[in-house]
Amino acid sequence: MKTSERQEELLKIEKEFAQAIVSNDLEGIGRIVADEWIIIDPNGEIVDRTRFFEVIKSGALTHEMMESEDLRVRVYGDSAVVTAVTRTKGTFMGQNFSTQERATDVFVKRDGRWQCVLTHLTRFPKK
Repeated sequence: MKTSERQEELLKIEKEFAQAIVSNDLEGIGRIVADEWIIIDPNGEIVDRTRFFEVIKSGALTHEMMESEDLRVRVYGDSAVVTAVTRTKGTFMGQNFSTQERATDVFVKRDGRWQCVLTHLTRFPKK
């Protein structure tokens, strides 16, 4: 598979990932993220897969919108890094939120499919 084909495959997965999050589709998210997946949030806190799934399942976290632009895909054999500028809107613990962050997803190819093992979010400073 050529690098460009791998890049297209990863862009498609990123789109599916965003759609699964907006739909609160735990099964869809679960197909994309590895068991050991963690998020490093903009405050430097680590949120593991179990905790993320709990807040979605409980309804404490919902997303009404997640859009990315400036996507960049770098493939390194069976690993890949995808960066993007991502805007989200939703509700967390009853509070509305709206963010714009630089997101980095690290993928590993296992058993013929890409799985996200790490998501790192960096908030843009308020101007």
